[in-house]
Amino acid sequence: MNFDIAEFMPALPEIFVLTMACIVLLVDVCLDQERRVITYVMSQATLVGAALLTVALHTGGRTVVFSGTFVSDPMGDVLKVFIYLVSAMALLYSRQYLIDRQLFKGEYFLLALFAVLGMMVLVSAHSLLTIYLGLELMSLSLYAMVAVDRDNEIATEAAMKYFVLGALASGMLLYGMSMIYGVTATLNLAEVASYNAGILGNEIVMIFGLAFVMVGLAFKLGAVPFHMWVPDVYHGAPTTVTLFIGTAPKIAAFAMLMRLLVEGLGGFYVQWHDMLVVLAVLSIVAGNVIAIAQTNIKRMLAYSTIAHVGFMLLGVLTGSEGGYAAAMFYIIVYALMAAGAFGMVVLLSRAGYEADRIEDFKGLNDRSPWYAFMMLILMLATAGVPPFLGFWAKLSVLQAVVEAGMLWLAVVAVLFSVVGAFYYLRIVKLMYFDKADDHTPITAGIDMRVTLSANGLAILGLGLFPGALMALCASALL
Repeated sequence: MNFDIAEFMPALPEIFVLTMACIVLLVDVCLDQERRVITYVMSQATLVGAALLTVALHTGGRTVVFSGTFVSDPMGDVLKVFIYLVSAMALLYSRQYLIDRQLFKGEYFLLALFAVLGMMVLVSAHSLLTIYLGLELMSLSLYAMVAVDRDNEIATEAAMKYFVLGALASGMLLYGMSMIYGVTATLNLAEVASYNAGILGNEIVMIFGLAFVMVGLAFKLGAVPFHMWVPDVYHGAPTTVTLFIGTAPKIAAFAMLMRLLVEGLGGFYVQWHDMLVVLAVLSIVAGNVIAIAQTNIKRMLAYSTIAHVGFMLLGVLTGSEGGYAAAMFYIIVYALMAAGAFGMVVLLSRAGYEADRIEDFKGLNDRSPWYAFMMLILMLATAGVPPFLGFWAKLSVLQAVVEAGMLWLAVVAVLFSVVGAFYYLRIVKLMYFDKADDHTPITAGIDMRVTLSANGLAILGLGLFPGALMALCASALL
C-alpha cells in the first residue's frame, strides 16, 4: 500500500505529538530530579506546537486519507484544539501538586502525551479499526496514570477497577464492531453508513452489533448504568489525575460517539435514539440524586460528570445538526468548568493534605475572597445558573430537544437540574456562611494562580458573550 506524501499533512499534528513524546522520553532518561522541570516544559511545548499545527493546517474542508482510515474536518480540528487547551491546563495545575508528593516524574507527562495522542486519533478516526486503536492508546495511558502513585493502596485499587472494567467494555465494543464488520464487510465508516441492511437477518445482526457498541460507548462516557467505575476512579486517583481524566477524555468520547453513531450508523438512528434516551434519562436522574449524598468533593463531581454526560447525550439523540452542535458546545463547556473545579481542589491541597472533602471549602471566603469568588463562578456555572456559561450550554441542548418534539425529556432534564443545583449551592454556602476549620495560607505558584483565575473569568466572560463559541461549534458541524 503506497501513501502519497501529501496524505501525511492532515495527520501532521499526530505525527508531531508522537515524535515529541519519544524525544521527551529519551531526554527524561538523562535528567536527574532537580532538572525534571525540563520534561514538564517540553510536554507543554508539545501541546502548544500541536495546537499551532492544527490551526495552521485547518482548511475548513473535509479530507479523508490513509485509505479511508483518517479524516481531517472542522469538527475534529475544533475538538483537538480544546483537548490541547484542557490538557495543558491539567498539566499546569498538576506541577506543584506532584512536586509536593514526590510524583513529579517523567512517566506522568509521557502518559499524558500518549493519552492526548490517543484522543487525537480517536477524534480523527474514519474507520472502526482506527477508533479502537485511538481508544486503547488513550485508555491504557489513563489506567497507568491512575496508578502513578504506586505506594497508595487506594489509587492502585482504583486503577485495577478501571483496568478490569475498561477491558470488559473494550471487549464489548470490539465484539459489536466485529458484528458490524461481519455484515458490511468493511471497516470504513462511510461504507458502513452506505450499507443498506435490507435482509432481515443482517438487520438483526446489525442491531445486536449496535447494542454492544453502545455498551462500550456508555462505559467510556460514564453513563448510567455503566458508570460504576467513575466515582471510585475519581476518588481513588491523585487529584491531578482525576482532573485529567474528567476533562479532555470526555471531549474525545464525544467525538467517538459522533463518528460511530452519527457518521457510521446514522441509518440506524431509530434504534440508537431509543438507547440514548434511556442512557440520558438514567444518567441525569441518578447523577444528580446520588451526588447529594456525597461528602467527598471528588465523588460529588464524579456524579456531577455522569449527570452532565446525560445532558450531552440529549443533544446527540435529537438527530439534528442543531442538536449535535449543542452537544459539542456542552461537552467543551463542561471540560472547561470541570478543569476549573478540580483545579480549585488542587489549589487547596498541599503536602500531606488532600482538600477532597466538601468540608474543606468551609470559610474559603475568609481565607481568600478571590478564590472563593472563582469557585462561586465555577459552581454556579456548573449548576446552570444564568448568566454563566453552563446556563447557555444547558439551554442550547434543551432548545434542541424541544425542537425535536421531545418536550417530556426537556421537562425531566430541567427538574433534575433544579435538584442538582442543591449540591453545587452547598459548596457556595460553606464558602461564604461557615467558619473555616483550617486557616493555613493558600500557597501556589504564580502560573497556577493566573491560570485558575483566567479559567474562572473565562467561564464568566463566555457566559456574558456565548455567541462566538456557539457559532464555532455550529460552523464546525456544517
